[in-house]
Amino acid sequence: MKEKEKFIKRKAVPASLSFIMVASILSACSGGTAPGTDKGAAGAVKDEKPTEISIFTEFSTPEPPSADNPVTKEFEKRTNTKLNITWASPNAWEEKQNVMLASGDMTDLMKIKDMKQTQAINMIKQGAFWDLGPYLKDYKNLAAYPKEIMDSVKVDGKQYILPSVRPLHGSSFFNIRQDWLDNVGLKMPETMDEFYIAMKAFVEKDPDKNGKADTYGYNGKNWEKVIDIFNNSNGKWKDVGGKLVDTDLEPGTREGLIYLNKMYKDKILPEDFTIMKTTDYENMAKAGKVGVQMDTTEGVYRATEGAQKLDPKADFVAMTFLSSPAGKMVHTGSGFAGLYLIPKKVPEAKMKKILALMDYGASEEGFELACYGLKDIHFKVVDGFKTATDQAVKESVSQSSFGKIFERYDPYLWAYRVGMPKAMFERNKKIIDERSKYGVADVSIGLLSDIDLKLGPDFKKKMDDMKVKVMMGKEPIESWDAMVKSFKADANYMKMIDEFNKAYQDKKSAK
Repeated sequence: MKEKEKFIKRKAVPASLSFIMVASILSACSGGTAPGTDKGAAGAVKDEKPTEISIFTEFSTPEPPSADNPVTKEFEKRTNTKLNITWASPNAWEEKQNVMLASGDMTDLMKIKDMKQTQAINMIKQGAFWDLGPYLKDYKNLAAYPKEIMDSVKVDGKQYILPSVRPLHGSSFFNIRQDWLDNVGLKMPETMDEFYIAMKAFVEKDPDKNGKADTYGYNGKNWEKVIDIFNNSNGKWKDVGGKLVDTDLEPGTREGLIYLNKMYKDKILPEDFTIMKTTDYENMAKAGKVGVQMDTTEGVYRATEGAQKLDPKADFVAMTFLSSPAGKMVHTGSGFAGLYLIPKKVPEAKMKKILALMDYGASEEGFELACYGLKDIHFKVVDGFKTATDQAVKESVSQSSFGKIFERYDPYLWAYRVGMPKAMFERNKKIIDERSKYGVADVSIGLLSDIDLKLGPDFKKKMDDMKVKVMMGKEPIESWDAMVKSFKADANYMKMIDEFNKAYQDKKSAK
């Protein structure tokens, strides 16, 4: 389970969502002339001195790309830049970003996790980062990002944040071993009761047929989403009659905690699931030890590919929805996977160079370089589909490395991954289309509350600590009831709810 797995399998794959391997089309989509002409792809004059740009981002490949990675060098060549990329593992990303923000020692382009990064939001309000809004119109690929996504990450009505753009459908949700369902004689679960029966069967009925009681139902990653199903919400806040309701105070959260506690008692969950690292969850799935995990529709393939090394029939399938008495739902994505900021200490001329770099990365040509690398080195084209090479694996060329920095918008981006068979790609597109019927969005994205910025982390820690204690049976559900009652009596907490509601109404009025 600790063994590092390689993510890319050498199989024919879609060249892109609709990648057509025609050089003229790629050039036309790139937003600039081809490398080697008088003007580079990012608009740089050939004889200009390269612009040095430092970047902080995360990676999900087994190892980060090296400093001399050929894809980095090619980006530098095409955009006339010198890139110094600091890569953070998913286990350390948030901690490192917090240290950088606190110290003020930030890179020229810095990635933060989400809009709940209170330190970054406070620094934005204090003028520590560039307002990119007045400039984005000059970069056609960035300007083509969906308005819905761009508006959701505005702070005080301004575009300080450049989202690492992602589709709205196909984001992280439960996925399940279809082959294990077949082995225990069950259909794809649709209700939370059916879901529980399947997960319990994965513990008790030897789903991998190895004669050992060594499997779990669910690895526990993003366990909060179990509670969301009972609230029919995407996170803490829910729109009820045009008003925001805090689901932590609602009966659905109580029902979800009881459900999770039952899972823990029935050993559906690993004993230490609340303290496992991101890589631990994934390694568990790759090692064939768990039947349910959480990932994006395309990210599921990492676990499938790993598990197939032990069992060729292994097949994690992204679930379309789950239902509780509150209704059917699946989480709609935020439209981004991390957010980029440019510190105000970066001179304006350099800030524009950074936007030009990101604009090239958002072109068809730049996106291909980021996610697939160099043709005939990192991939080959067979019958119109890209085939990854061993060199791509060796040099960590992937959507999960350079694709974390450079991204173009495509509604089916989360349908495919390098190495995925065409049949799986087509299956994922259908799942994404179906999910659009049941999607529930996070209505709180971009909403700010002064009390939440000051006291929100403390409120959340107290609630999360109690949730974990209830789930693990260290506190009875009545302790949760008492905590809910105390928060309802807390003037600051209730004022925070009022502030979020005012921000919500203001945001709706501004549309």
